[in-house]
Order: sequence, then C-alpha cells, then structure tokens
Amino acid sequence: MSSYAVETATDPFAQTRVGFEETIGWLAGPDSAGLTHAEVEAQVLTRFRQVARQGLQEHYDLCTAREPRLPEVVDADGVVRRRAEAGRDRALTTVVGEVIIGRIAYRQPGHADLHPADGAGNLPVEKHSHGLRRLAAVEATRGSFAQAGQAVERATGVRIGTRQIESLTVRAAADIDAFYQQIERGDPATAKLALGMSADAKGVVMRHEALRAGTAKAATSRNLATRLCAGEKRNRKRMAQIVTVFDSDPAVRDVADILPALGHTPAAGPVTSGKWLAASLRHSTAQMITVMFEEATRRDPEHRRDWFCLVDGNAHQIERITAEATTRTVNVTIICDLIHVLEYLWTAAWCLYPRADPAAEAWVHHQARQLLSGRLDDVLTGLAAAAGQAADPATGIDKAITYLTNQRPHLDYPTALANGWPIATGIIEGACRHLVKDRLDITDARWGLDGAEAVLKLRALISNGDLDAYWKYHLGQEHHRVHKSRYANNTIPEP
Repeated sequence: MSSYAVETATDPFAQTRVGFEETIGWLAGPDSAGLTHAEVEAQVLTRFRQVARQGLQEHYDLCTAREPRLPEVVDADGVVRRRAEAGRDRALTTVVGEVIIGRIAYRQPGHADLHPADGAGNLPVEKHSHGLRRLAAVEATRGSFAQAGQAVERATGVRIGTRQIESLTVRAAADIDAFYQQIERGDPATAKLALGMSADAKGVVMRHEALRAGTAKAATSRNLATRLCAGEKRNRKRMAQIVTVFDSDPAVRDVADILPALGHTPAAGPVTSGKWLAASLRHSTAQMITVMFEEATRRDPEHRRDWFCLVDGNAHQIERITAEATTRTVNVTIICDLIHVLEYLWTAAWCLYPRADPAAEAWVHHQARQLLSGRLDDVLTGLAAAAGQAADPATGIDKAITYLTNQRPHLDYPTALANGWPIATGIIEGACRHLVKDRLDITDARWGLDGAEAVLKLRALISNGDLDAYWKYHLGQEHHRVHKSRYANNTIPEP
C-alpha cells in the first residue's frame, strides 16, 4: 500500500481516509478481479490492517495535539513537578501494529517522570497493548508459548517472542485470585440444590528451581548418577492443587441403580450445574481447600443448603476439609469416591483369584453391593477371613482392609444415595485432565513456577466462563496499580 502523504491540517484522519478509499478502489478495480477468493481475502486483511493501524496512529496524534499543559503534577509521595516537557514519545505495539504516542512528561530531578496522558488512556507498562496481552494469554492456555506466539502472528501480523508471550501471560493472570474474592453469588434459583465440593492434585514436571524445597532436595539425593535405584523417584514434579464447587440437583437412587442387575434400567443420577474450578501450583492443599470453601460460602452464605464433599481418601485433604467446616460452623458430609474403593476391592480380589477369572468380578460386585448397602463390617470381616485363605500373599487384602477402616466415616453410601448426591469424583477427575494434563503435561514441557501458575489459573478462569468479566476487572486493577497509585490521592490530574 502506498504511503499516505496527505495534508492533514483540516482533517486529522485524512491519511486513514485515503488508505480506506485506496483499498475500496483496489477491490472495485481490475487488479483484484482476476484473483482467487483466497488471494483477495489475504489482501483485504493486510490492507485493512494497515488502514486500522494508520487510524489508530492518527487518533493518538490527535490526542497528543489536544493534551493540555498542567501547572503542576504531584506524585503519591507529595513531590511536586512543575517542569513539563512535550514530545516524550513511546511506542505501543497493538493488535494492528505499532504506533507512536506522544505525551507531556512532568519532571523533577531525582524522581521518575510522570505522564498523566498514559494514565488517562490506561496504557500498559510494557510495550505490548492490553489487547495483545489478552490474545497472548488465551493462546498460551491452548498450546505452548511458542505456538501461542505463532497464533498471535497469524491473527494480527505482530511477532512476539516466546519469553514475551510468557511474560504477557503472567501479567494477564495477576488478578484472578482477587477477582473471585470480590464476586457475589447467591442465585435464588439454586437454593434447593445441594452444594457439592471436591478436591484433588496432579503432578506437573517443573524446572529444578521451581520445585518445592523438599522435592528439590530429594532430586539431588540419588544413589547413582546415571539411573534410578529400586524405589527411587525422579522427583521432578510439583503438585497442582485443583478444587471444584458445583450445584447438584438431587436424584434419589439405591444399590440397584449403581450396580444394576442384568435387565434392570438404572435411575438417572443427580444433575450437576454451575461448576466452578480453581487450581494452583503455588498454593498448598490447605490454602486451596480454603479457596474452595470461600466459593461455597459465596453461594450459600447462610448455610441453608446441604453441603457434601467428594474425596479420594487423601488423609490431609480430609483433615483440612474437616477443619474448614469446623471453622465456618457448617455441616459438610464427606463422601469417599466409590471408584477408588472399587480399585482397592479389585486389588484384594487378585489375591484370591487368578487374573482374568470371572469369579473375581462377581466377588468384587458382591463386596461393592454390601458397601453400598451400609454393611462395611461384613465386608471387613470377610476380607479378614479371606486373608488367611489367599493363595497369593495377602498384601492387597491388607491394603483394602486398612483403606476401608480408615475411610469408615466417609463410606455412608446409603445416606448419600437417599439424599440424591453423587458418590464418585468424576467432576474433579475430569478437571485434572482438562486443566493440567491437556496443557501442562504436553511432551517435553518443563515449567517455571510463574508461567505454569498463570496458565493453570487462566485455564480454570476460561473454563468457568469468566474471562470477559475478569478482563474488565483486570484492566481496572492495572489502571490503579500502574497509574493511579503514582499520584497524590490516587487521582490522575486533569486540566
């Protein structure tokens, strides 16, 4: 496209208009007539992107010309700046290309310059615009940082380096925790629904400096330098803590609906809605359990609904859930995931039956039906008796007995089924796959803590459907953090 050397004294957007008319003329002329659809489409995108960049540049040129000179500017420390210097340009890379923004700098020797025009326009502290920051962050949740850079270039024509993509992603996620803390819930439509919670963890391969202290120490304590010994682990993962809160429309069921006999049509299970996820590599299990309870409290501040929490039997999780419930004086029924229980029963079954023996399946089915009917003592008695008759070492049976004994308070399946609650952790298991495995577990990924934390939080945010609301909040926080906080009374001066 030709340069727009046009007199702009009377029309500040004259060059933009010329560029637009030139593009329209090209579309109507013979040069475009013989091109294929793909060629025309590519030309239109390139030409109008240049027109858009020119329009944005002329907009900022007009803002520069209109900026008034202030008699003085006072910063947050009370330092007065009366020396004003015009023509202090800065570059801004936007979704349509780079523009140059001129503004007045207010100066005082020994102190940083202040630019009220930057604050009025909420310009970012870095070179890249907020629009590019958002685009980079969204693409970084879908693929590697390098792939995100390629996607941004395809969409905008702007090339951003891999490290810059990661930096933009980290900045984009800066206010997610604060965003959820200020949200108000309490939809009256959910008042009759049960309130479900669940928590789990999944390991993420990290760079050595991003590991927790204990893991990092273990990683350097191998017996051999070139291979692992029996029982040793690589110790290269940091656990991501994932929690979920959801509404559950109860559906009463019985044992026959969970483990149906041949020809029996099971009743439909409870329907979940309003699923909310949160995840963190930086926070501990205890901190994320608190986050989970904070979201549940936002939904039911007066504790009028039935609360339940699905777990896999992790003792520390159960301890923290119990402590939070006590602190908040709310009754929470903890339910141990039936699928985990079944795995222990299957482990015990292989101590009694040959592999692939159909009798093992019948045995597990019988034990599971007893558990679902509330006959845990019968199951434990049977397992203890079977341990002495096992052909193979009864390690699997011993593990099952220990697990079921430890989880006794959380195996009240008759009450859960009668109340219409779910008894499996499918929601949190799926969240772990979606939030962690599908992105943070890609081939050869080795994460730094800041980048991994940002991607994890952004994936949860997007999954919750909160990106648009969050971005509005984030830009408001950026405005205060980058601009308002630098001025007296957190107020950007105006003429």
